[in-house]
Amino acid sequence: MIRISILLIALAGLVACGTIYRTSSVSPGVQNGTQVRVVSMSAETVLQANRSPYTPKTLPEVFSLTAGTGGGVRSIGSLPQPTLEAQLRPAALDVRLPPTVAPGPYKIGIGDVLVLSTPDASASIADASVSSSLKNGRQAFTVQDDGAINIPSVGRVKIADLTVESAEAELFQRMVANQQDPAFSLEIAEFNSRRVSVGGAVAAPAVVPVTLTPLSLDAALAATGGVAVQDQDSASVRLYRAGSLYQIPLSVLYARPDLLKTRLLDGDSVFVDTEYELGKAQAFFEQQIALVAARQQAQQAALLELQTEVSLRRAQLAEARTNYQAQVALGADKNDYVYITGELREQGRFALPFERRAVLADALLAETRGFAVQSADISQVYVLRASNDPREFGAVTAWHLDARNAASFTLMTRFELRPNDVIFVAQQPITKWNRAVSQILPSLINVSKVAVE
Repeated sequence: MIRISILLIALAGLVACGTIYRTSSVSPGVQNGTQVRVVSMSAETVLQANRSPYTPKTLPEVFSLTAGTGGGVRSIGSLPQPTLEAQLRPAALDVRLPPTVAPGPYKIGIGDVLVLSTPDASASIADASVSSSLKNGRQAFTVQDDGAINIPSVGRVKIADLTVESAEAELFQRMVANQQDPAFSLEIAEFNSRRVSVGGAVAAPAVVPVTLTPLSLDAALAATGGVAVQDQDSASVRLYRAGSLYQIPLSVLYARPDLLKTRLLDGDSVFVDTEYELGKAQAFFEQQIALVAARQQAQQAALLELQTEVSLRRAQLAEARTNYQAQVALGADKNDYVYITGELREQGRFALPFERRAVLADALLAETRGFAVQSADISQVYVLRASNDPREFGAVTAWHLDARNAASFTLMTRFELRPNDVIFVAQQPITKWNRAVSQILPSLINVSKVAVE
């Protein structure tokens, strides 16, 4: 028993002086030729630590590309003009008037070209898919088949079937949401989505666009050079709309100014006929229907090509991203890391995220980490950062956090980490004692057995 008592006293002395069990600690001064400076964390010193220059790494460009980048629906080409034939002099014509309509405000459609004007040319938004020779500060966008325009830094904004006022409101909300300057004006430069076909006995048969100003019958005829007939008594104006055919003799049309102001709608076909028979007008309308069908088929073919191109592009992007993720999994990436050691549930390294700055709380309070509750001394939390200045010969600054006051944890959410930082959490004094006892206790048991024998 006397021997055991002596051994216990010796054990206490050894543990007290750290002879049996040694542990890491942070001490100011010169250690192994390295100058160590300990700085307590506070609101002011955190700001000082965060001033060190650091730019987070960015993800490869392939992660910011979309499958539609650089793509576009190809042109479907020009369609043939309708063929007109001479007709015989008609007899008296009946009057069949179209119903009165109120077209309402103009709504933006596919194919329209919009001009977005910004105060500063350098801040102008450009669309590479639109060829434009507009002045500085004015850029053109074509409404694509999905009803949207593609604005860099904002994305695709669907504005089809909206009035100009509603489209401006939608663009304003999207620019504000993407932190862009919302000072702009919007106007329609080309009206390509809503049209009226005018043919027959006119100077220049054409497709007349419907603009912000509602299109009237006299304006449509004027746009094609006017009626070109020798005898107005034998001519008529026929209007094909939504499967119905209306007819106004030319003599009646000019005798009643209110008929000249007949409102036309998108998709209407106007034909100036010089005969009573409907053969020529019917042939014209059949041609218009055939042209619409040909245009739809061409659009479907162009959309199919675009879908195929987008699918191939999406597969290329997915393969490039998968390859990069495989490199990361195999450790071939060039990420920045922070190293974590001491009394934590798990030690290792923490990869600094891309395109943002991580703070101490991100690395220390992750799901798989956190303090080892039974052994960690939360009053001794350090972030060790070596100096990059060659004149300091590798001097180390130890940013010290005393987390006994829970309010100090707010500093962890503001202290920014830098590449190659080392996070260290010291152990409690009782932990050092327990570990020393665990090392010497087997020897004491053996000694006591020998003494008893």
